Amino acid sequence: MAAAVIRAVLFDLDDTLFAHRGAVEAGILAHLDAIGTVVEDRAATLEQWRDLEELHYPRYLAGELGYLEQRRVRARGLMSALGGSLDGDARADDWWSGYHREYRNAWRLHDDALPCLDTLRDRIPGVKLGIITNGELDFQMTRLDATRLGERMDVIVASGDVGVTKPDRRIFELACERLGSLPSDAVYVGDRLRTDAIGAAAAGLRGIWLDRPGEESDPADLREAEDLGVVRIRSLAELPVVVAAP
Repeated sequence: MAAAVIRAVLFDLDDTLFAHRGAVEAGILAHLDAIGTVVEDRAATLEQWRDLEELHYPRYLAGELGYLEQRRVRARGLMSALGGSLDGDARADDWWSGYHREYRNAWRLHDDALPCLDTLRDRIPGVKLGIITNGELDFQMTRLDATRLGERMDVIVASGDVGVTKPDRRIFELACERLGSLPSDAVYVGDRLRTDAIGAAAAGLRGIWLDRPGEESDPADLREAEDLGVVRIRSLAELPVVVAAP
């Protein structure tokens, strides 16, 4: 795809531009230390906390849980695993507020995020940049504002605001429409192979999978990604070259 054809480059937020996983890990350990919870195996606790997010956040996106309820279920699940309890919504909400303070203290962008955006602007005159994220718009905007990432974007589309989640093709099409771009003239970059790259490619965009950790993936997903022409990169530093390649 030639650089002159590109009209829009869209991004996932968490673990693509925003270092969500690192902030989560720093935040949860700091919070547990602050409330005096004994953690004998910190690596195992981090894995438990990630697993709870991977289990319950998709339930919220699917409408099975409310936004606050998925937080409460995750908080109770971790404390139960650590031998504690959180009775009542008020206690769970207070626990989450403490965790969120520590999580927020650890907010940052990936080191390659801003240089990538700057290079795209320099190399592709008139390019539009945007974010498509699965989550509540207000919460996502707090992070975008805190990191000053929002001011660099021409559009921000959040599933909680538009009523459809990735990988549904409609959320990709909506973002392109808001940018005045055809899907065929747009690129989408995200760290999740199916949700981001395959979903975008199936909607007619050029799907790019940002595989920072190089983790194993479902062979069926890999085959589908190859059939759809998904490109795999390991760093956002590679992106400007990839979108300019024929």
